Amino acid sequence: MTVVASSAWQSLPALMYHSVSAVAGPLRDLAVPPGRLEEQLSALTMAGYRLVGLTEALDLLDEGCTDKLLAVTFDDGYRNFLTAGVPVLARTGASATLYTSVGHLGRPAQWLGRWAPDFGKLLTWDELAEVADAGVEIANHSLVHHPLDVLPAAQLREEVTRSKDELEQRLGRRVRGFAYPHGYNGTKVRAAVLAAGHDNATEVGRRLHTPGEKRFAVPRLQPTPDLTGDDLVALVAGGGSALVPKLKQLAQPGWRTVRRAARVAGRNLT
Repeated sequence: MTVVASSAWQSLPALMYHSVSAVAGPLRDLAVPPGRLEEQLSALTMAGYRLVGLTEALDLLDEGCTDKLLAVTFDDGYRNFLTAGVPVLARTGASATLYTSVGHLGRPAQWLGRWAPDFGKLLTWDELAEVADAGVEIANHSLVHHPLDVLPAAQLREEVTRSKDELEQRLGRRVRGFAYPHGYNGTKVRAAVLAAGHDNATEVGRRLHTPGEKRFAVPRLQPTPDLTGDDLVALVAGGGSALVPKLKQLAQPGWRTVRRAARVAGRNLT
């Protein structure tokens, strides 16, 4: 590692994985098989990237590290992350951050609806401890995996604070990172995450993180099972499409209003 007095970094690529498996159907992009995951991470390493967890990457940048850093993250915490993902990380010399929703541990991912069985169960507390012991950063994905930006203030605080407290008490480790379920956030949500004691948070974003941006809305690129290692290297180097994130940003206020109304009617739209 090379450290200098001040940081001159221009961008930080971050990857957003979910399940380490093969899944058919409309949610197949949320699953990358172990072999393809290894191909992708190996190609990034060969391209000169140093693969670390998100909090570590942000810390290194703050320290002035000039390495070619790339943050690797996994959302949700499926059991296959322990059985298939952790061995891939070990073989490729990568570290990562795992975001988990503690209210769902040991059960299927209920927010996936009828496709939940295709992804298998989430990690149990004991399995999550094994992941932590393997050197993976364990971070917060809220108590329950539903959009936070349409919740009443008291429920928002409970979701964010209780989940962090449970992770820290059960694992005996400080929890610094947070990932917004479904990526939804806003000023009030980010303030609640900060107030709970986190020092960084990530959304979806589908672009690179750059200096001067919110540390509590770090964007990520999503690898899919169709991307070869070379494809992913090219995606990271190009930073993804600039148009899609901008369109999503412009649509957020209206879409939030629709989702808030749906929640009052008893439905969660994601």
